[in-house]
Amino acid sequence: MLARLAFRLIPWALLAAYAASTQAGDATQSKPASAGRFLSQDDYFHRLSYVFGSHAEAGVGTEAYVQVPMPPGFRIVSTELDGPVFTDAAGHTLYKWPFKQLRVGDTGDPLGRSECTDAKTTVNSGFMSPYPPGLQLPDLDSRLSCTQAWPPVLAAADAKAVGKWTLIKRDDGRKQWAYEGHALYTSILDHRPGDVLGADTFGGRQPAMRVPLQPPPDVPSGFAVSTTRLGRLLQTEAKFSVYISDRDGADKSNCDEACARTWIPMLAPESARPHGDWSVFERSPGVLQWAFRKKPLYRYVLDEEERSLQGSDVPGWHNVYTQLAPPPPAGFTVQNTTSGQVLADPRGKTIYLYFCADDGVDQLGCDHPTETQVYRLAMCGGGDAERCLKTFPYVVASARANSTNRLWTIIYIDPQTGRFAARGEPGALPVWAYRDRPVYTYAGDREPGDFYADGIGEFRGSRDGYKAFWLRDDFNRRDE
Repeated sequence: MLARLAFRLIPWALLAAYAASTQAGDATQSKPASAGRFLSQDDYFHRLSYVFGSHAEAGVGTEAYVQVPMPPGFRIVSTELDGPVFTDAAGHTLYKWPFKQLRVGDTGDPLGRSECTDAKTTVNSGFMSPYPPGLQLPDLDSRLSCTQAWPPVLAAADAKAVGKWTLIKRDDGRKQWAYEGHALYTSILDHRPGDVLGADTFGGRQPAMRVPLQPPPDVPSGFAVSTTRLGRLLQTEAKFSVYISDRDGADKSNCDEACARTWIPMLAPESARPHGDWSVFERSPGVLQWAFRKKPLYRYVLDEEERSLQGSDVPGWHNVYTQLAPPPPAGFTVQNTTSGQVLADPRGKTIYLYFCADDGVDQLGCDHPTETQVYRLAMCGGGDAERCLKTFPYVVASARANSTNRLWTIIYIDPQTGRFAARGEPGALPVWAYRDRPVYTYAGDREPGDFYADGIGEFRGSRDGYKAFWLRDDFNRRDE
């Protein structure tokens, strides 16, 4: 544990050592602000919007994607967090359930087959939990079968494969659509086009999760895109971040030879051609460099981890996003901590998400208000709802609060059950929700920047427990 902590703190030590000599374009980094310092979320997200320039002001900047052949009835919809996703004719996001090896066993769909059945799972599998298999699962009277929670995307009897879209045969003889061999499903949690409430694309050490199905991003060879709390982060195919500089002009690099030893230009092959948001310019005679939305791209030599944001600590340098996530509610703040930056409420108290997937063979969720609350109540209060409300209070929305996007919404909760309540129902609380799931603070956090509840739960909260809302995605859902 100490070795891992030391490894995490080394980059921050470098920042302090070089702070006095840091200038825009230098190889050194600036010293991080002290833990607990308030930043308004408006200021924080204004800095991020730099990458879009006029795109952000015009309210555009959604991620471009590669057009691929699709069977009739399918389409692509742009979403606020996960970028473009494939949907059915009604706009319901499509998901796959990748086969995954867990702690003691494996589950999910092998290629070319669906393991999601009509049978209700009644006992745990023992795949993820520290408990042995065969224990009765909670709330069996309301528990759904896999196909009730994840309806298969069925195909007509005369449907034909198209490109990467293929057909598999379910055990009952019906045809089901698959993409690259993965059986496809929708989620009963999604109601409108653009909803991606069934799962997300963050990855990490988790149960066998469903994953939204996405078309290929429209990026040149050697680049990729991944989802972070802040938006869709542009990176290399090896998942290292790329950056832009304030000093550069449109399709013009001002990073000289000394600068380029730290900020490695993303060079383009001679065959590269501009398209969409991408352009190519001659960095020096015969040497081409990629630019995104006219800004030259670089890699940071001091980045040691995938999806790093540390290069953006250097004045004048910024991570690049193909699209930004919508900002949190007005009044929320950003706190600098000893391990990164977290989202916090107006008082500076760290925001927490509750994450849960049960240990049944079908790995159903248990963190949405429509799902069982038994695990959460056990985790936060030993089964006592009142104790839970004191230990992990909901972030209550004020009477004048309103939601400006679909990622952050106000929902009404029965605080005694954790289930949805009707607006105006006696005792119902209006609370802030992220992806339709309530967010919380922790009674044990005393000062702004405290995050003592991060990782409370099984497998540091990766199967069942609480996670701080990390904005510095270097630290989000870490795998150690």
